[in-house]
Amino acid sequence: MGPMSEAYWQAVMQTGRRVPIDRSLDESTVELIEMLGHPNPRLREDLAYPLLTTWLAEGVYDDLLTGLGDGVLPGLRYGLGHDGDVSVIRRSYSALLLAEVVGRDNQAHLLASETVLGWGDHATSWYVREQDHRGWLPEQGWAHAIAHGADLLGALARSRHFGRLELTVLLDVIADRVLQPTSHIWRHGEDDRLAYAVMTLLHRNSLDPAIVEPWLARLGDGIRPPRVRGHFDTEWPSPPASNTSAFLRALHLQLALGVQGRADLTGDAELFAEQPAHRADLLLAVLDQIRAESPWLYRPTTRAQPVGE
Repeated sequence: MGPMSEAYWQAVMQTGRRVPIDRSLDESTVELIEMLGHPNPRLREDLAYPLLTTWLAEGVYDDLLTGLGDGVLPGLRYGLGHDGDVSVIRRSYSALLLAEVVGRDNQAHLLASETVLGWGDHATSWYVREQDHRGWLPEQGWAHAIAHGADLLGALARSRHFGRLELTVLLDVIADRVLQPTSHIWRHGEDDRLAYAVMTLLHRNSLDPAIVEPWLARLGDGIRPPRVRGHFDTEWPSPPASNTSAFLRALHLQLALGVQGRADLTGDAELFAEQPAHRADLLLAVLDQIRAESPWLYRPTTRAQPVGE
């Protein structure tokens, strides 16, 4: 059976998102995964993604979860290394769907450790090599590979299969991603999404300050202005420095104010019920890096008492 029309899938959406009975689940799944990479956002975001995630949440794929995740992996490699074309859509939405597959295992405990750890290897390999940082595309809608990759890392950070070593790897991957050279400046919430992934890691309470503080110092090195007098030969802050600065500020704010889990994820209420361990120490460590970027800013006033008291 060939691909179905947009009207066919719209009818499926309008009749309760039930799995079609006039074709096999395998045929429907293959077609919807193909649609995830379509440049038409109506097909991608209004049809393919909501149908697949609904069926995941309803347990339709529970006995097929390994195959579904494995089937998504090639999308992470599709056109990898390109920047500025529509191939990013397939990579980005493959990551987003894989996050939902991992999330289903987080809730229902269906998969073996080696399966999820293998997916983690594929995910991190893709994420540090992704070159296309664009968020919104005027004709195609969201690309958002950086944000969707952050969501995938957040799903892996929740996984019972990830212990202290694996969580440390995820932390390092985030630093690699933030610091990598790029000509793009993030402006579609990528900094917040990455900071939230870090908060998820911290809420696991497996990463102590001896791990996190050197990691923060590495990021801080990426935002310190060059020690030169007079004219700079290159733009400063560079795009990577701007992105790193925005990320550190987002992380500081989330540490200071706190974050909540996703209402649709079983286990998030407990995971995010309390502030992460060592929060006070980490707040100071993040603030030290932010201050080092602009030493004349973010200092307490010199007077002990406000004027007039």
